Amino acid sequence: MKIKHVLPVLASAGFIFAIYTVINGSKPMPVAPAVVEPASAPFTSFIAGSGIIEAKSQNIALGTSLPGIVKSVTVKVGDKVKAGAPLFYIDDREAKATQAIKRTDLAKAQAEANVALANFNESQALSHLADAVTDKRAISSEELLKRHNTVLINKAQLDSAKAAVQQVEAGLADIQTTLDRLVVRAPVDGEVLQVNVRPGEFAQAGGGNALLVLGNLDLLHVRVDIDENDAWRFDKTRKAVAYLRGNRNFKFDLQLAYVEPFVIPKKSLTGDSTEMVDTRVLQALYSFERNQLSVYVGQQMDVFIEAQDFAVDKPATHPPTTGG
Repeated sequence: MKIKHVLPVLASAGFIFAIYTVINGSKPMPVAPAVVEPASAPFTSFIAGSGIIEAKSQNIALGTSLPGIVKSVTVKVGDKVKAGAPLFYIDDREAKATQAIKRTDLAKAQAEANVALANFNESQALSHLADAVTDKRAISSEELLKRHNTVLINKAQLDSAKAAVQQVEAGLADIQTTLDRLVVRAPVDGEVLQVNVRPGEFAQAGGGNALLVLGNLDLLHVRVDIDENDAWRFDKTRKAVAYLRGNRNFKFDLQLAYVEPFVIPKKSLTGDSTEMVDTRVLQALYSFERNQLSVYVGQQMDVFIEAQDFAVDKPATHPPTTGG
């Protein structure tokens, strides 16, 4: 009898628990509060875009024109360098050995040119002496012809020796050019942003990764991606502001530097789940003073550009005309 009473009670308790679970599980999940409040546009009508901070000179990714083992790196991240300053050196022992051989070849070629010049001067002097003889019976015509031909032969040999000297000098200049190319120098005044090469590593010419990144940080730019659907609303004369990603209290007034009039596929992704990655964007670059706030190249910003409200023009309606 007790078992008969217990089973209905357990069944009722299970049914009530199931109803409770269904009701409790059907409640909407509370929306988690945002860790950081997103920035809001200060304009009534605006274009919103994500911006990436970059150097005034753009971020210059440096490589090497000649592959080889890195001998030494003369800079570190944060160093300020002048245009032409050496940044790192590629192993140049082979080029210097070739240069020493070429210098020996040059000395030999110059000596041979001196011998050819002496022979030419001698033959030319003998020819002049023969021509100066007034009595044509004192020297045969055959001897005169031989001396004249000797001058021509020695002149050709001298020209050949001079050409050999020039050839060796050109080879030396080529080796010097190679030595210069083994030293990677700063193309502009700027600051070292990243160093991805170490002494002893092999530097590949034309590789995908930059060996060193350099940029002029006297003035920073914000590269803003404007969706192609909003490109027609973009006006260069309108105001633009930027908010630091992660803290909307830091606001920057932007000045338009220039617009790249070439719409490209979007490359800079923000990670938003609603972001379309197959769209194309117009890129506008705005400038701001670096001393306004401690920001870094590559940092993202939320940019808002003032836009004009364009009313949709309705087709004009004209009253029907009646015949007179």
